[in-house]
Amino acid sequence: MSLSRHVDAEALIEKCKNHPHRKHSSAGSRKGLHQTWRRDEDAANVPKYTIPRTGINSKAAYQLLHDETALDGNPLLNLASFVHTWMPEDANKLIMENINKNIVDLDEYPAASLIHNRCVSMMADLWKAPKDGKAIGTATAGSSEAIMLGGLAMKKRWQESRKAAGKDHYHPNIVFGSNAQVALEKFARYFDVETRLVPVKETNGFIMDPHDAIPFIDENTIGVIVILGSTYTGHYEDVALMSSLLDDLQERTGLDIPIHVDGASGGFIAPFAHPSLKWNFEVPRVVSINTSGHKFGLVYAGLGWVLWRDESYLHRDLVFELHYLGSVEYSFTLNFSKPAAPIIAQMYNFLNLGFDGYKKIAFKDMRNSRMLSRALESTYFTVLSNIHRPVSPEKRPSTPNRKGHIDEDDPEFYEAGLPVVAFRLSDEFKKENPNVQQEWIQTLLRTKGWIVPNYNAPIGAETVEILRVVVRETLSEDLIERFIVDILTITESLQGKDGAIFAAIASTKLPTQPDHDDARPESANFGDIRESAEAVPSGQTGFSRQC
Repeated sequence: MSLSRHVDAEALIEKCKNHPHRKHSSAGSRKGLHQTWRRDEDAANVPKYTIPRTGINSKAAYQLLHDETALDGNPLLNLASFVHTWMPEDANKLIMENINKNIVDLDEYPAASLIHNRCVSMMADLWKAPKDGKAIGTATAGSSEAIMLGGLAMKKRWQESRKAAGKDHYHPNIVFGSNAQVALEKFARYFDVETRLVPVKETNGFIMDPHDAIPFIDENTIGVIVILGSTYTGHYEDVALMSSLLDDLQERTGLDIPIHVDGASGGFIAPFAHPSLKWNFEVPRVVSINTSGHKFGLVYAGLGWVLWRDESYLHRDLVFELHYLGSVEYSFTLNFSKPAAPIIAQMYNFLNLGFDGYKKIAFKDMRNSRMLSRALESTYFTVLSNIHRPVSPEKRPSTPNRKGHIDEDDPEFYEAGLPVVAFRLSDEFKKENPNVQQEWIQTLLRTKGWIVPNYNAPIGAETVEILRVVVRETLSEDLIERFIVDILTITESLQGKDGAIFAAIASTKLPTQPDHDDARPESANFGDIRESAEAVPSGQTGFSRQC
């Protein structure tokens, strides 16, 4: 979510009057010659950046916002986002029936609380939590909160251990790849933990190599975060190898370093598409896992989960005892109030789909991803993701009574990863069309409704530009075929004179958007340390840039 601030309406209106696209507009221009009701007149005098002194009627308010939000992109065609955008009618009905319930009030809403606990139990079983332990977890506002809770638990346990040993406990650090999503960086910066970013390599799929992580670890390391599904390319980092290397490190140095698995996306893909992959609580060094219910858990935005393999890994400093909601309750989340509806929607999916339903959806997503990958790779692009590449014979799952058989629909016969297609223009295409910029493809796809991001790879491979498509459950085979036609048509159009025309247009600076620009923070107001001669330069570390 972008930062925002109070806007000086009068100054902004003056700025808009000088805007090339708005200088001819006025409040009066909103009035039509014929009106079926007063929505235009009611909305015309409503201030945009201050609360109206008097309200307008409900229909006018609805229509005003309905019309404004129609300018948003189509969620179905938003191929940039991992967030799920559709649920069945019965799920929508359940959500509306429970939209006014607060899950934190367990005494008032005991049924919702029980549903929450059952969700945690089901995920603990799905992620193979030890049967002799007591796995514990909670719903969160998303994977960002979940990651912060997992990181805080590791930090608190490290501090307690250091205090008991009489050692310095003020300089914790955490290790993860430079391909990490911004939530991991937020945890480190917000909670005063030194970030030790492991550079990535294109040859390794732009993800952390566990061997490269070991030199970053020392006695102040609270843990290593291993990413099950990079947001850049969809690759899985190797949890089992990381654990094995940490076992070896402990034998040599005595350092006992835990692993937190960021399964924001992979937590609801790997169990169904790659059941033989060792990444979850089967790996003893994995102490906690987070995931997003609102991604491949197939729930609307606003739901994450974090689980610990045993309650002993949830430090007591994170648990608060509450007495003022009618009964004694315990809380270990960053925020307090939280809607119950998304949690109930998650349980709806568990009951409605079951393991087989989730598996079928994962298989379909992977199948469509492979189709798109092959189409792109056979034309003008180099595919950077790997889920369409068959694994070597020795890595293939055994098929009873069918020696040598290859099940082309089974994701286990291919490299493990998310249903994500990351790609770039091929070297051959760039050599033949040196003036074509890859970001133009993103812009032209938007004219056809498709939202596809173009961005630079993380530290270690910053010069590589990547286009990425997230193949969610709503992206059908028919839409994939339509997308292939559109992106190939656009790419071919850039080869001829149309490409030169587009280059001329792109080279001109387009007018700014005052409404957006005025809500952005100004670096100077945030004490940009890069302006200081004594400060160490701080550049981009992941998706985010410091102000």
